[in-house]
Amino acid sequence: MGRDDNHALLQMFFAAHLSQAVGHIAEIGVADLVGEDGTRRVSDLALETGCHERTLYRVMRYLASHGIFVEQDDRAFGHTSLSKALRSEAENSFRPVARMLQMVSRGLAGFDHTLKTEGSALAHVFGEPIFDYLSTHPDEAAIFDAAMPAFHVGEIDAMLDAYDFSEIGTVADIGGGGGAVITGVLQNHPGMRGVLFDLGHVIGRAQENLERDGVADRCRTVEGSFFDTVPDGADAYLMRHIIHDWSDADSVRILENCRKAVPAGGRLLIVETIVPEGNDPSPAKEMDVMMLLYPGGMERTETEYRELFAAAGFELAGVTPTASMVSVIEARPV
Repeated sequence: MGRDDNHALLQMFFAAHLSQAVGHIAEIGVADLVGEDGTRRVSDLALETGCHERTLYRVMRYLASHGIFVEQDDRAFGHTSLSKALRSEAENSFRPVARMLQMVSRGLAGFDHTLKTEGSALAHVFGEPIFDYLSTHPDEAAIFDAAMPAFHVGEIDAMLDAYDFSEIGTVADIGGGGGAVITGVLQNHPGMRGVLFDLGHVIGRAQENLERDGVADRCRTVEGSFFDTVPDGADAYLMRHIIHDWSDADSVRILENCRKAVPAGGRLLIVETIVPEGNDPSPAKEMDVMMLLYPGGMERTETEYRELFAAAGFELAGVTPTASMVSVIEARPV
């Protein structure tokens, strides 16, 4: 161990400052105020955001040193490709993701609680689990909903390209949120029908999206909790980024309810990131720690999915990788 090792570790700690800077600048909308192709003096930005001018300048200078904005003359800042991605009107804007991550990062204060108990750091700090919190905080729930498509950008197309949905007559999206997944599937398969199942406060927001995207006439919505039941009547049951939110015990409970609904010859499709073996870096390992800290869930290995399925009356039928970081994990009832 030497100076280089210490420097590398120091940079890891500094990364926390960078993520906070990005999150706060995204929250107050600085990228929007700079405009698409212009520059703005920091004095104007401070006035419009209510920030302390010198402090805002120092934070902007710091971000510019990491390629987020570029400093011009007279303490004016313009865009780079990274800062443009923080504009609200950018294609697949990252601003909703930054705002959502800024919101949930408040839970990091409970990291020690997670280490000692495996319980959610965020629930420890907030006083309740994240999804309970969102159900009573509609403004923050809207931020969360807006973040999901950008956070998982490209996954739906990658899933549709990799997995053959053509033999499915009706697909039920369990915990389908704002409806992005079921909309993508139905638009890609005009003869298919869908079911969107989620909690009442989520369904209310999703209905507008289904109508806007032209699939409401082929997709019925059902309110409920997958901890209690899931609706009958589908050939395939799809869950994207649901099981990774929950502990093994809770996941088995969800899967057992799905098992009651999946017909003979039906299928269960779990769209998740699979954790690879070995010491190499992986987005799945990054996501795993995020799931641990915030909802209290986990990303899993293929073996762990096989064990979950067996506990709930399914067997692993196959894993279809996609061009994104998720795979389609297919299970069949036994």
